[in-house]
Amino acid sequence: MSNLRGALDSISLTDVAQLLHVNRKTGMLQVNSGKVSGVLYFSSGEVIHAETVSSRGESAAFEILEWVAGRFEFLTTQVQVPATIRRTVPDLLMDSARIHDSRKRLNTIFPRLTAVPWPTLAAPELLEGLKLFVEERRIVPYFDGYQDFQDVMTASGQNDVAVLQAASILKAAGRLEVLEPDAHLTVMPLKSGLFKKADHVELPKAVEGWWIALGPYQNGIKNVRMIWPKGTAVERVEFVTGLAEKLVAIPREFMQAWGLSEGSRVKLRPAPHLPTTPSDALSGAIS
Repeated sequence: MSNLRGALDSISLTDVAQLLHVNRKTGMLQVNSGKVSGVLYFSSGEVIHAETVSSRGESAAFEILEWVAGRFEFLTTQVQVPATIRRTVPDLLMDSARIHDSRKRLNTIFPRLTAVPWPTLAAPELLEGLKLFVEERRIVPYFDGYQDFQDVMTASGQNDVAVLQAASILKAAGRLEVLEPDAHLTVMPLKSGLFKKADHVELPKAVEGWWIALGPYQNGIKNVRMIWPKGTAVERVEFVTGLAEKLVAIPREFMQAWGLSEGSRVKLRPAPHLPTTPSDALSGAIS
């Protein structure tokens, strides 16, 4: 039975959670905010579990509690879920507020999660004299000059606040630069020989000149990562003269496999390694 529903522009989820806590309610608080949705599970007024499409437990609870637009509905029902959250609602809300404030501060330092963090010192000098938590030290190795902040979050399993906090400590110490190496180019078919299939993509020399001026890529670029709406792939690259600055030439068989057509727009950046076969690259496709 539904006995509580409303819009988030008239009451915050923090207030709703406090109301359910005080009245020791048991059930599911379903929240829809635009294209995202989530559920907070209450047992005798305490949040014991949370779920969104991308996360579970406390991280999901913090994600949901930050939503300020959309609708919610509480369903009074028996709750049979694993207890992944073992703190009181006041503690949960206090940490949620702290994380919200940290995110606002960090977003002013790093406004785009598509930017690429690059440490300017190698280990162990990179961390010498710096105070980092164990979790932050585990994140730092993913700052390699090739992965953007979103990639680092995925690879490390840490949320945006943890990743950006680690980056902010290095940046404040003058040991980290933030790069934006993405080139947005238009696809054209790569002409291949009669008896030899093309096994690489081609980019204009001007793009190579721009990239090698950036710290991580000064020793040359052999591979690129391509990103398009339905996937991503890493391939060998050759830089050529005579190709317009805004074009990338891709073998037709690659275009067909990736669902790209002439005139498609893709994003490219240098990549550190190459999958063993094109099918390996395709296995990394993202939807």
